[in-house]
Amino acid sequence: MSYDHPELAGSKIHTKVLQPKDSATLILVRRDSAVPRILMGQRSAGHAFMPNKYVFPGGRLDAADCRVKPAQDLHPATLAKLMTRMRGRATPTRARGLAHAAVRETWEETGLLFGKKAAADAPDLSGLTLFMRAITPPGRTRRYDSRFFVADAEMISNIDDPHHDGGGELLTLSWLTLDDVTDLDLPLITIDALQRLRPFLAQGRLPDHDCPASFQYYRGKAWVEDTLHVERPL
Repeated sequence: MSYDHPELAGSKIHTKVLQPKDSATLILVRRDSAVPRILMGQRSAGHAFMPNKYVFPGGRLDAADCRVKPAQDLHPATLAKLMTRMRGRATPTRARGLAHAAVRETWEETGLLFGKKAAADAPDLSGLTLFMRAITPPGRTRRYDSRFFVADAEMISNIDDPHHDGGGELLTLSWLTLDDVTDLDLPLITIDALQRLRPFLAQGRLPDHDCPASFQYYRGKAWVEDTLHVERPL
């Protein structure tokens, strides 16, 4: 699938090359009914970045995310994939920060608290699986090095009582089936993530922690895809 498109990071093209900012996204899958459903929300029309698009909750890594001690750590395979080909110095602290960013942004945008017994300031990261990574092409209004995590919504402690007032970055929050999203205005990278997730949901499961993660980015003028995986001992 071609990714030579502006939707990955907004519709305007800029000549100034921006360095991508680390960010994280959480794909929550709810499996308490006959058909799995995924949490999505519509971005406000006033946003410069992907206005009106339906997306997963997520956002930029904050420096404070790397200082949070988790109640439960990342699975070793998820930690290893996060550190693979990390820009700059690859450290477990930064990897955990990215996971915490996904959890924190989900809380801020949806009012859903990830972690059955964890407080908001001590997240349970054990249920997160790194599923995808994508870097926004040069020349866009915003550039992000985005990590896409997948998790079972059963890890949400307040799934039926979110503390969301409707005034956040994501509006009209909904749990949607893959058929429900067909006619929505989605970024192409979001469509790609859903297509990659479909075979797992069809089998009634989620990706394992050590599943290969798609890594997509521009090299020169071409959109390329590599794979992040866990090295297995011989």
